[in-house]
Amino acid sequence: MKNNYLNIVGLAYRARKCSTGEDTIIYDIRTNKAKLVLIANDISESTKKKLTDKCNTFQIPYIEVDNRTILGSAIGKSDRVAVAILDEGFATKLKSLLL
Repeated sequence: MKNNYLNIVGLAYRARKCSTGEDTIIYDIRTNKAKLVLIANDISESTKKKLTDKCNTFQIPYIEVDNRTILGSAIGKSDRVAVAILDEGFATKLKSLLL
């Protein structure tokens, strides 16, 4: 997997254009603030189903990325199972790097 996307995630976090935490991400999906959701590949099945179902319902794209430790270290935090990108520019760049 290309690791230069982690730099973009870190930049988005420092620009306050992303959110973490399951409840916050679901709120951002419901209010159409989330433009892209990055989901760790070692997330539990129930959490993954909850996030992907919510993304599909509100037509928010999501991408499965590296494990929770790598995703968390990209934003300078402990393990994170998901990150929602709230800016269209960051989301477009991440999609071009990951897809």
